[in-house]
Formats: sequence, structure tokens, C-alpha cells
Amino acid sequence: MSNNQIPSEVISRDLRNLENKTGNIYQSLVIIAKRANQISAEQKEELHGKLAEFAPSTDNLEEVFENREQIEISTYYEKLPKTTIVATEEFTDNKIYFRMPVVDPENTPKE
Repeated sequence: MSNNQIPSEVISRDLRNLENKTGNIYQSLVIIAKRANQISAEQKEELHGKLAEFAPSTDNLEEVFENREQIEISTYYEKLPKTTIVATEEFTDNKIYFRMPVVDPENTPKE
């Protein structure tokens, strides 16, 4: 999903719309949270990969300096929309695939 389509501000949402997709608001929130964690992990891996190019070959602390490109990359990632907002947008736009486990009533414990 393009970051241009993601609102950068917080939007009030009707929780019933989130609940309608799974039948349970908590299941919907778990799906959104898991997707947000996936997006966050992808962004973190991508950022570390880009910043690794600038890693110094020596461990001398006196030679550590700030690289302009490194700062621009970090700033870009700081300005990205929050992963929870992205995941919620994906969920409401039906762009997240999820499946619910099939519950067998014969194997469920009885109280």
C-alpha cells in the first residue's frame, strides 16, 4: 500500500466496522496487531540493511561521524506512518488475508 494513501493523523473509527469482518472485535484487533508487527519487522530489517552500508570498518570511537545520507534515511523512516495505522487501513480495505480456525464442537471441552 502506498504511504501517500495512509493518513498521517489519527482517525476515529467505528469499532462495529472492525467487528463485522470477523464477528469479534478482539479477533479483529489481534489480526491488525499481528499485521502491524509484520510491517514493523519489515521496516526495521530494511532500515538496518540500508544503514549497514554506512557502518564503519574500524571500531575507533573518535572517527565516528554523521553521514548526511544516513541521517536522511533515518529521517525518512521516522516520518513513515505508524504501522498500526497502516495495518488498520489494510484491514478495513480488505487487503489482509486471514483465516479463522475451524472449531470442532465434538472436541471442545465441556464445563
